[in-house]
This record gives sequence, C-alpha cells and structure tokens, in this order.
Amino acid sequence: MTTNLEVLGQAIKRAQYRNHRTMDAALRHIGISLVQWDALRAIERMPHASGHDLAIATFQSDQSFGTLASRLVTRGLIVRSAGRGRRLEYALTESGRAALGEGHQVALGVLDELFTPLDEDQRAALLDALQVLTADAPPS
Repeated sequence: MTTNLEVLGQAIKRAQYRNHRTMDAALRHIGISLVQWDALRAIERMPHASGHDLAIATFQSDQSFGTLASRLVTRGLIVRSAGRGRRLEYALTESGRAALGEGHQVALGVLDELFTPLDEDQRAALLDALQVLTADAPPS
C-alpha cells in the first residue's frame, strides 16, 4: 500500500491550521496574537538579531516583520535600537517579558489539549518524523 502524499500534505496543513487558529484565539484572551507572541519568542531566543534574521525565524518577509515590530514598539512590548551599520536590533521590555510568560502558560494548555489524542509514543514518533522532514529545509 502506498501513502497518498497529497492527502498526507493536506493532513499536515490541516493540523497546522488547527494549531494556529486555536493558539491565536487563546492568546487573544491575554491581548496578543499568535504572530506577536511568535515575534516575542524569537526576540528572546535571538538577542541582538537583525530584523531580517527575526523575519526569517518567524516566517515573515522583512517588511512584514518591520511593520509588526513597529506595532510591538508602540505597545511597549519591545524596544528597537541601532546595531552595527544600518542594522536595527530588538529587545523585550518588562511588559514584553510579561506577555511572553503569559503566552507560554496559554500555549501549554492549548498544546496539551491539541495533542491529547496522541499518546506519548505517538507524540515522540510525530516529532521525530517532522524533524527528519525539516532537517535540511532551507529557511523561509
């Protein structure tokens, strides 16, 4: 029996869509979107990263990330400062750290619920398979 790869691809996309939709709705209860929370996570993970590097890490264009960063600066969640040359660097404010922490708590609950149908062995197998698929994937 051969797996229908088109159906497999669609199943992955549906799972991703469900994860994003559910996570975004839950995060909105604390006043941030999934895209904003993802940016806060990237900024925390990558101190002194350029806007370009952060755009890649968050699957956005440079222009989209710049617009998002401006909104986060306006909300007081991040600060932007001059780096080397024309490069801009980003850092979390205390409010940004608080939003990031609240987001982690929300995410734990959402992800636990989303992955409830899978036992621990199935979760581990899924993670292994996805890591194999994305190991050599070029950045977006």
